[in-house]
Amino acid sequence: MIGIIGGSGLNRIAELVTPRRVVMATPYGEPSAALTVGSLHGVEVVFLARHGDGHTIAPHRINYRANIWALHAQGVREVIAVTTVGGIREGLDPGALVAPDQIIDYTHGRESTFFDGVAQPLQHIDFTRPFHGPMRSRLLQAGAAAGEVLRDGGVYGATQGPRLETAAEIERMARDGADVVGMTGMPEAALAREIGIDYAMLCVVVNAAAGRGSNIEGVAMAEITAVAEAAMRRVAIILGGVAQRYGR
Repeated sequence: MIGIIGGSGLNRIAELVTPRRVVMATPYGEPSAALTVGSLHGVEVVFLARHGDGHTIAPHRINYRANIWALHAQGVREVIAVTTVGGIREGLDPGALVAPDQIIDYTHGRESTFFDGVAQPLQHIDFTRPFHGPMRSRLLQAGAAAGEVLRDGGVYGATQGPRLETAAEIERMARDGADVVGMTGMPEAALAREIGIDYAMLCVVVNAAAGRGSNIEGVAMAEITAVAEAAMRRVAIILGGVAQRYGR
């Protein structure tokens, strides 16, 4: 069973066959939305809209623990997380797709662990390689089969949001080694590792980061929306290709 977490621009998977809604209760409160369970190329898929059905939940308000717990309780053991990002490195222009292999966490104040010594006993996890290699490989293979170029590897910088970053913050992140910037990769990736879900991310570059490229003076929000809508049609084809590889 594959889990798909949809970010900005991906609130549903239209290609799911016989979809049904599953309302979940968790020890950590309510997930962002009901889960949608259906079949994609003969493989059972569980979809969750990260920001809620109407894209109303800000990145720092998402109940990441409830989301990940709900997917795990439904039987999900592998997740593809789709997220929109800004491109920091040269060549990562709007419309580019990236399967990152590393992450830097710049967030603060989020409920970021199951193992807080209160609800669950304190444990430490290895997070050297935050993204699941086999799932990343399936993403890359599905992209190639669809005629898409996915950048293999890169560093995702997770910021607090919901505001976009300053040009100086992006410069700092570039010095740190970040290739793209988003707002939802953490603590989502770490929680998946804690609960035993193999997690990979598919990033859609929807704008040049602040102070980069055409956004030297500012980021045009309308352009972000247009790029995201166009790119998600390509993302849906790739997700279908991943599902086909499970069915073989």
